[in-house]
Amino acid sequence: MGASRKTNRDHAKKMTRPMVEDSEIASQLEALLTPAITSQENYYRQLGLRARILNLPLMVAAVLTLLWRGVAGVTELTKMLAREGFLWCRPTTVTQQAMSQRFLSFPATLFEGVFKNLLPTLSKSWHQRNQRPLPESIQFSSLKFSRIWIVDSSTLEALFCKLKSLEDIPRGQLAGKMATVIDLMTRLPIEVWFLENPRASDVKLEENILQLVPVNTLLLLDRGFYHFSFWLKLIERDIQLIRAC
Repeated sequence: MGASRKTNRDHAKKMTRPMVEDSEIASQLEALLTPAITSQENYYRQLGLRARILNLPLMVAAVLTLLWRGVAGVTELTKMLAREGFLWCRPTTVTQQAMSQRFLSFPATLFEGVFKNLLPTLSKSWHQRNQRPLPESIQFSSLKFSRIWIVDSSTLEALFCKLKSLEDIPRGQLAGKMATVIDLMTRLPIEVWFLENPRASDVKLEENILQLVPVNTLLLLDRGFYHFSFWLKLIERDIQLIRAC
């Protein structure tokens, strides 16, 4: 007998139906995101985007619904929008082609703006609610440093389910590289960077880190940051570091 083929669960075709929308969670998401979405309206107009049906509020709701309710794809999402709507969007009829094209052309910077506008609110909520006891190592480090940040990067996987509009992309082409700076206390992102070259070295981000990180910070770095000159620049700016071996 031949060896059994290992299945990648991320690539498995979703056969289950989307989760039912919880009205209480939907209301909380609307209250949380409405100010962040409104803050991007001027930028939306500066980009020359029209006040069309598939506008910023609807596209944010669409992305959240895809992730939160486990929607299998754009076709099912379009049917849901026409049948019942989702989150703050009332039932609206659009074609599957229009929805697909909008996802391909919608500026990612708008989603980024909404996300970054939301972070201070999430951080404030974290500090206000009751917290679990922190590990002793973090408690001790917090007495010495104003903040503890983590920097790590990851190569994004190749597209494995392509739309017809992407059929000219070479099979197996990696989707780029993403790096994130995370606050160890709140587990919230401080900054996210994207590099189109999936094989880019972490050292390409050294200047970004130097411009971002303030003094009296303890920085936890991945092993990809190996330049002694970079470490020296951090130390000279009163930024201490721990690097993975």
